[in-house]
Amino acid sequence: MSFQAPKGVPEYLPPRSAIFLAVREAFAAAAGNAGYSYIEVPVFEDTELFARGVGESTDVVSKEMYTFADRGGRSVTLRPEFTAGVMRSVLEHGLHTGQLPVKLWTTGPAFRYERPQAGRYRQLQQFDVEAVGTEDPAVDAETIAIAWSGYQALGLTQVRLLLNTLGCKQCRPAYRAALQDFLRGLDLDEATRARIEVNPLRVLDDKRPEVRAQVENAPLITDHLCASCKAHHDRVRALLEDLGVPWEDTPRLVRGLDYYSRTTYEFDHPLLGAQSGIGGGGRYDGLSEDIGGPPLPGIGFAVGVDRIILAVEAEGLAATAPARVAVYGVPLGEEAARRMFTLVNELRAAGVAADMAFDGKGLKGAMKGADRSGATYAVILGERDIAAGSAQVKDLASGDQTAVPLAEIVTTLKEKLTQ
Repeated sequence: MSFQAPKGVPEYLPPRSAIFLAVREAFAAAAGNAGYSYIEVPVFEDTELFARGVGESTDVVSKEMYTFADRGGRSVTLRPEFTAGVMRSVLEHGLHTGQLPVKLWTTGPAFRYERPQAGRYRQLQQFDVEAVGTEDPAVDAETIAIAWSGYQALGLTQVRLLLNTLGCKQCRPAYRAALQDFLRGLDLDEATRARIEVNPLRVLDDKRPEVRAQVENAPLITDHLCASCKAHHDRVRALLEDLGVPWEDTPRLVRGLDYYSRTTYEFDHPLLGAQSGIGGGGRYDGLSEDIGGPPLPGIGFAVGVDRIILAVEAEGLAATAPARVAVYGVPLGEEAARRMFTLVNELRAAGVAADMAFDGKGLKGAMKGADRSGATYAVILGERDIAAGSAQVKDLASGDQTAVPLAEIVTTLKEKLTQ
């Protein structure tokens, strides 16, 4: 039989996999420059962590989680997102008792049982940033700026930042009541009407056109903010303006997870159609308490690596495949292959990316491999070269070829590659 990858699980193969790495590296660099440290958290957790942390009324928990009993009869779930697991780890290991905020980043797959389509997968790749232990609006702006820097580093020019606030425990109850009163008067299906009573904000996040049309005139949270939340939101916007990060006020923006409060944002890319969201985040000041911890504010974001790759390709930024190596060895004969193998490894040890032809290929076939590798130089070694104690170094762009003593190959190529 012939096996295939599971449905809804994308694979990244060369040369496209280079974009995958470039996306993760761009955001890792931006996070590292801001003092965020790497954390590795489990791929699966106790199911109750996500039920309490993400929220039982969310689609993620009620419909999309990969949940199963392990051999000990414990209910465990493949992570559908990172924040709850990161917060659990911070609390379990006492990171919050040290310097605050605790600034962390991580990356890897998350899992949601969804209907697969372009940009929406059952195994989705995310890059995640979290800052735990501060209410300072400057950290809200900092997380947004980190994500913005990642997009900029990739050369994306059409990313939009949609910004909102969801209020806090003091001002949200009055808004919730006003929103419920409005929603109860609409013509909605039974499941959506039930959601009004559990978490009415989630109705605003419904993507169905018939629901979106009806909630067009729903009350706005920005009309119900307490003085503290309004000041916090104004400060975030002022700081983003200082940084030159453009945003669009989006007063109906909510997030799909229950733990969000105050600052809420999404990054949107208009060339991606229905799945235009390429990242988002916000403040989750009640999450620690929801999972049994002390009051501990936090803010963070997750960006979708899969969708960012689509955005990079949509803007035509990935047309040229990057070179795999700088130098490609072309040995002609058994003794030359042995000598070349050592030489290639000497180049690698010196920090030069190098590869070589295998399987005793002839000159023509080996040079095809050199061209396909994207190398700048080929090193050709035959019996006559060995006898002369040299090798032929060929510039694959100009075609120029010179003999270089074997003992000087590594230093010569390093010099040429840095010119």
